[in-house]
This record gives sequence, C-alpha cells and structure tokens, in this order.
Amino acid sequence: MTSKRQKPVHSVPVISPSDYESAVAAFIRNKGVTRCPTACLVRTQASVPTADRAALEQYEAERERLRRENLTAAAPWLGIGLRPSNAR
Repeated sequence: MTSKRQKPVHSVPVISPSDYESAVAAFIRNKGVTRCPTACLVRTQASVPTADRAALEQYEAERERLRRENLTAAAPWLGIGLRPSNAR
C-alpha cells in the first residue's frame, strides 16, 4: 500500500519584495558587507583592481601564517617534527 505525501504542517511565510530589500539592506549595514566575499577569497581570471589584489595577497599570507602557527602548536601532540618555515 502506498501513502500520499502530506503537506508540511508549517509553511514558510512569504515576504514581500520591499520587506526583502529592507532585510538585505539591514544585513549589509550591520555586517559591513561591501562586495561579494568570493571576490576576495578566490582567485579569478577577471580584471581585479590593484587594491583588491593586494588585500587578497595579504589575506592569503595571514591565513598561511595562522595555518603554520596552528600546525606548529599541534606538532608535539601529533608526534611529528617540523622543519623551519624558511627551509624548503
């Protein structure tokens, strides 16, 4: 025997376009979002302004520094030896 699919008990409320725009504007105001986050995190083939390129390189360098710092802190617990970061 097959059963019919039942409708969900609670449906998602519909928001008006103007309320949606207001909510998006409030989010951007509160979070300080000024551009698409992926434009700052992922390399692209598009033409990127010099300031954004520099910000991306700085972000990547800081992320690498934190990754190495975390790995160095965890190395004794993992039982591994690390070579100095300047030796390649």
